[in-house]
Amino acid sequence: MNDRNAPAPAAPEDPGPLAAFAALLTPEGRELLGLVAGTAPGEELALATRLRRAHPAALVSAALGQERLRARAVAKFGAGDAARMFFTAHGLEQSTRTSVAAHRAARLASLGVRSVADLCCGIGGDALALARAGIRVLAVDRSPLTCAVARANAAALGLADLVEVREAEVTEVDTRGYGAVFVDPARRAPAGRGGRGGGNVRVFDPEAYSPPLSWAVGAARTAPYAALKIAPGIPHEAIPEDVETEWVSERGDVKEAVLWFGTGRPASRRATLLPSGAALAVPLDRMLPDPEVRPVGRYLYEPDGAVIRAHLVAEVARQVGGGLLDATIAYVTADEPHPTPYATAYEITDQLPFNVKKLKALLRERGVGTLTVKKRGSAVEPEELRRKVKPEGPRAATVFLTRVAGAPTMLIGAPVTFEQN
Repeated sequence: MNDRNAPAPAAPEDPGPLAAFAALLTPEGRELLGLVAGTAPGEELALATRLRRAHPAALVSAALGQERLRARAVAKFGAGDAARMFFTAHGLEQSTRTSVAAHRAARLASLGVRSVADLCCGIGGDALALARAGIRVLAVDRSPLTCAVARANAAALGLADLVEVREAEVTEVDTRGYGAVFVDPARRAPAGRGGRGGGNVRVFDPEAYSPPLSWAVGAARTAPYAALKIAPGIPHEAIPEDVETEWVSERGDVKEAVLWFGTGRPASRRATLLPSGAALAVPLDRMLPDPEVRPVGRYLYEPDGAVIRAHLVAEVARQVGGGLLDATIAYVTADEPHPTPYATAYEITDQLPFNVKKLKALLRERGVGTLTVKKRGSAVEPEELRRKVKPEGPRAATVFLTRVAGAPTMLIGAPVTFEQN
């Protein structure tokens, strides 16, 4: 007889994230990872159906999920490392790009550091870079899953002898005996104190970091050297007055800021541009005042994002003999072309008050079909402008939507190519 109140059949027990990850490290899990490698999104369903005939469904799903993360990780870690490493979605999102981590590891190695306590290590991106620089690492995180992933990554890349992964509250770890401390606090909420777990809401208050900035600064001061990673947009008034603060960009995209302790350099602001490694550093007591606002010259210089974050636009203006288009906007204008690694130069051909119809007519007259739209101080979205002007033709141009002495303005021009010495 049918009993409508009878309990429903129990669903297969969820093994939990840690157990699911551990299963990927078994011979069967590694076999599945090999079988799903390179699977295109449109092929997943058919492949999963076939593999579930011989393997547990949960393990197949875990392998496919890991393959998706590895595909996303190529942008940060490169194809070779990403294909061997392990990830969680949150860990991948929060991890440091390899090029940036390698830059920081090289700086620590150049200081003579041979051991580092990496607090809030996440999935191990920075620990791996430090180990590749020949530095012994204690990698600490409070999340059991995150620690398991970091440990697996060190093994996968042949660095397990240099990386010790410890599951602990970072605030309770004794860092005495290590040559340097590196702290990368979680900057998303909600987040548990002392680890990298948490949600996807970005935190802007440094004291809401996990652990808080004040604790991280205190921990940094206990070691001969220290590097403390912070959000690039941190208010400058929240930065300790006696540290070197470095903003790092890669191909113009600002990736992070770091407080450096014990380097022997004066308190300063520094912008480092990767992959070139060009670095602009100015001691705090030699920072220039904001440049004067001046009329539009023949050339416009767009400072790198790291230069802007470091408040070093005035230094670029001094180098190129220029001034600002507007007191509140980081575009520099000058009358002469001057090569600088810290800004992209454009030759300006036209200056117009903001008017879409006039811009459309000008572009049609010039035969511009490839239009690059840049903006600072304008609410107009680049894609919206492109749809309205419908560029057509064989030529290319760049339009800047900005303000000149407070007035909405369009500047049209093209990048300047300088001869290499």
